[in-house]
Amino acid sequence: MSTPLTLTRAQKAAAILVAMGKPSASRLLKFFKQEELKALIEAARLLRTIPQADLERIVAEFEAEFTEGAGLLDSADKMDTILNESLSPEEVDAIMSGKKAVEEPSGPPSIWPQLEKLEPQRLGSFLAGEHPQTAAMILSMLAPQPASAVLLTLEKAQRSEILRRMVTMTVIPEAATKIVESQLRARVLAETASKDTTAGQIRVASLLNEMDKTQLDETMQDLEAAGTPDLDGVRARIFNFEDLPLLTQKARVLVFDGLSSEVVTLALRGATPALTEAVLSSIGQRSRRMIEAELGQGSEGVPLADILAARKSVAAATVRLAREGAFELPAAQSAANAA
Repeated sequence: MSTPLTLTRAQKAAAILVAMGKPSASRLLKFFKQEELKALIEAARLLRTIPQADLERIVAEFEAEFTEGAGLLDSADKMDTILNESLSPEEVDAIMSGKKAVEEPSGPPSIWPQLEKLEPQRLGSFLAGEHPQTAAMILSMLAPQPASAVLLTLEKAQRSEILRRMVTMTVIPEAATKIVESQLRARVLAETASKDTTAGQIRVASLLNEMDKTQLDETMQDLEAAGTPDLDGVRARIFNFEDLPLLTQKARVLVFDGLSSEVVTLALRGATPALTEAVLSSIGQRSRRMIEAELGQGSEGVPLADILAARKSVAAATVRLAREGAFELPAAQSAANAA
């Protein structure tokens, strides 16, 4: 009586797969994890001849039913054949190297991350001329924050209609999605790539917003005299602390809702009465009384650098909210009205 073979669990599994034959084994291989497939391959390469008695014992251990067959010969070669006919060469190489198989892209990259990086006004202008159902479908594909910013650039009635359709929207057919994506690439992203100078305008405006009012006005005059292109786009993104009264009451409330009383108090030291009132009228009564009490004590001993830094913080917060689509800066509003 021969001594039964001593096999590892991986070798037993490989033996059973080979015994099942290529069609059945190929279907099962799809359910194995990458590390399990690697173990099977390595185990099969160590197998040679498995007597029928040992095969039956292995099958019994797994408590499965197999049809009667002959003993196994050249298990490694048969396992290689099954793998090669079940998986691509790249998948086999990836399994044996311990790397994930590289999936070839099935088409152009997704456009939605690119759309989310556009300025809200840019995408909002496009959606304003589209059917509400199309706009609802596009916004439903964006992340909540950029989608909300785009919505705020639209007219109230149009905004409500789009939201109503988004609430009742079901699964979007793939064919419809591809058509919309194609149009967005051709009419929004392509035009943006060829004509949009927004990034440069934002960079220049960010530098100019660090200057005080006098320096800013002088620099803008120099840029205009030099015939700098796209200067209107830069001007629309410029905002100074002294421009606060030009904002709407709603916009000012949004700005100061996110700022501490300490920053507001420091920024208002030495400000004109009109500017001070514009700010104080945009905050709660309790905060207003506290700030007025602090300002009543005078600004002696308060470093001018601290005051200017607080004013820049207020201006920066205003620019950030405008960029997110919460409202338009005064210069942008003037440009839109002129157009």
